[in-house]
Amino acid sequence: MIGVYDSGIGGLSVWKELNALMPERDYVYVADSAHCPYGEKSSDYIIERADRIVRFMLSRGVKAVVVACNTATAAAISYLRRSFDIPFVGMEPAVKPAALASRSGVVGVLATANTFRGTLYRDTVMKYASDVRIVEKVGRGLVEAVERGDVPYGLIREYVDGMKEEGADVIVLGCTHFPFLEKQIAAAAGPSVRIINPAPAVAAQTRRVVDGIRDTSSGLRIREFYSTGDMQVLRRTAMSIDPTLKDCDFHQINI
Repeated sequence: MIGVYDSGIGGLSVWKELNALMPERDYVYVADSAHCPYGEKSSDYIIERADRIVRFMLSRGVKAVVVACNTATAAAISYLRRSFDIPFVGMEPAVKPAALASRSGVVGVLATANTFRGTLYRDTVMKYASDVRIVEKVGRGLVEAVERGDVPYGLIREYVDGMKEEGADVIVLGCTHFPFLEKQIAAAAGPSVRIINPAPAVAAQTRRVVDGIRDTSSGLRIREFYSTGDMQVLRRTAMSIDPTLKDCDFHQINI
């Protein structure tokens, strides 16, 4: 069983890829929607939330956890790896493939403030993007918009236009909520700009990690979705990805 968690529904963009790649696996998904967004909360706060969520997942029987949140990865994954004896897969900033793909030598990254402040992001930029210029845009308001289910096209245009004006021909989606806005971001960017969603690469890395874990499932497919906040948006979004899900797969929790 694989655990997947995010500050809200954004991690479903990663679960979508995991489920497509490994449909035979069991999944427990936790949306910490009561505490969303994480983008500008303190690292200590995010670590405390991560600890509670992982302990809950362990009680459900997970054997590996995907931290399907760029902000939580930046703040908490080192703590989680020190504290729990299971494998963790985090969100890698997709700066390396963006740098390789850029023709103009300018890469735009759309992410949260905490992701940009994280050591993982900074180390990745230093290691793989020394030959390109990075244009960073903090996507304030976008996580909340995805959670509400609306499309703030004017706000998207503001961020995308700012990156294009700097010459960016590749845009990295640096938050798992943003793939739910990918069509709108691509429309605002135009056909000359490539959009990079890191979720497929994270799913592939997760498969490499869990391939070494013995399958002890009963053979009954388990898919459990939990939210600390609004259940309706989680249910609606998950069912839009997989219409075979049932109401009984969704649960409210207080952790």
